[in-house]
Amino acid sequence: MLRDTIPGLDRVFVTDIDSPKVVLITGPPGSMKTSFCYHVMTKYVEKTGTFGIYTTLEETVDSHLNNMQSLGIDLSLNMQVSDITDLREIDQIVEEGEGTDYIDFLEKMLRHFKEERGDRFKLFALDSLGALYSLMEHEKNMRKKMFYFFKLLRDLDLYSFIVMERSIGGEANLLGNEGFLVDGLIMLGLDRNRGKLTRYLQIEKMRACRHSMEKHALEVGENGLKILGPIFE
Repeated sequence: MLRDTIPGLDRVFVTDIDSPKVVLITGPPGSMKTSFCYHVMTKYVEKTGTFGIYTTLEETVDSHLNNMQSLGIDLSLNMQVSDITDLREIDQIVEEGEGTDYIDFLEKMLRHFKEERGDRFKLFALDSLGALYSLMEHEKNMRKKMFYFFKLLRDLDLYSFIVMERSIGGEANLLGNEGFLVDGLIMLGLDRNRGKLTRYLQIEKMRACRHSMEKHALEVGENGLKILGPIFE
């Protein structure tokens, strides 16, 4: 179960998260958004024998894997990490106003792996939504495209994690509809109390799932992430 992937996560989720689900992972820089998604995914595919894809738009594959290993998060042969550095290079040489349709590329990739892996293909992560918007800044119908993209993720019966930057104490940099379109919203934050900085996890929304609404401390140890008890302010 997903609630068993990170030690202590079962303290937050009373019942498990069933697929299909599109979950927005938000938080400020340094709140471990990427690490949380990758840790959950790798542990899940190892336990279940399923397959997952982590797509990073903000760093190279080698950089991502090195960062995860430095945090003690094991790599899995059932996980594929992809970037679109080659598409960024293509985008730089197309005529102005005719940028690459990265959503179309992602959809083709997802359909390919679903046909190839079948029901074993169970998890997908996009890191990050803000980077995708920046790459497609000339696109006029992004809200409509995102609606159908999220629909595709559900049609493929995937657990999908969408990473989105969020300022400390502020709102996520959204177009306006994402919070309504997704099935869940997990906040990874930084709490400053008595001169101490504490990372935490808080569920703001999760459809068809019983969960805690409290902030739970998030710790980085030798073997990756760990969820501790609630933070009392």
